[in-house]
Amino acid sequence: MKEKTAGILGGMGPEATVDLMQRIIRLTPAKDDIDHIHCIVDNNPKIPSRIKAIVEGTGEDPAPDLVKMAQRLEAAGADFLAIACNTAHYYYPAVAGAVDIPVIHMVKEVLDHLKTKVPDLDRVGVLASPAIEITGLYESIFTHSGIRVIYPAPDVRDTLFNVIRQVKAGNRSARVAKDYEGACAHLREKGAKLCIVACTELSALDIHPDELPLVDAAQVLAQAIVTMAKG
Repeated sequence: MKEKTAGILGGMGPEATVDLMQRIIRLTPAKDDIDHIHCIVDNNPKIPSRIKAIVEGTGEDPAPDLVKMAQRLEAAGADFLAIACNTAHYYYPAVAGAVDIPVIHMVKEVLDHLKTKVPDLDRVGVLASPAIEITGLYESIFTHSGIRVIYPAPDVRDTLFNVIRQVKAGNRSARVAKDYEGACAHLREKGAKLCIVACTELSALDIHPDELPLVDAAQVLAQAIVTMAKG
């Protein structure tokens, strides 16, 4: 089977896109350069803010820019697309409807992963920006599988959102790590049996607290990209 070329809608944020690319490289079985996957990456941080559009309700709609990015990647030769941002999957229907090639859905891939690895799971915590809770992105996919989605309480949610902002600003201090680990412990106390790292900034932070198991959506996406490309 001919290996497929992946198109990556990135830049949301740029470091998270680089982190995804590193995951793809690590997951690809390769002995030499030629064994790695051909990826066409648009690492575009100029996409309108998803936070301003969804959380604050004052920002420009990112969908038209995401659609243009997807179409450019298709025209450049991508055989399928992946979106390197959890929150941007809110605009998945617009992106998928604008191209004639498959678009991997990160959240559906996470659900499939959990159903395979943890079939008796009934409660899962979500570590993400407030936009994920506002849009109900994970509930819309998970509810039909009988999995309850648990979010942090408002004060912890605000702390976690600040962690995300700090990572975007390049701050990976001990304080940032402690706040992140505190959010994980909080979700465990609320009954989560594991947590989904549902923000690519948190994925780039790459912290694995002892409080409860984590499933990283970025890692699941990277594996899906490798699988689709390699067939």
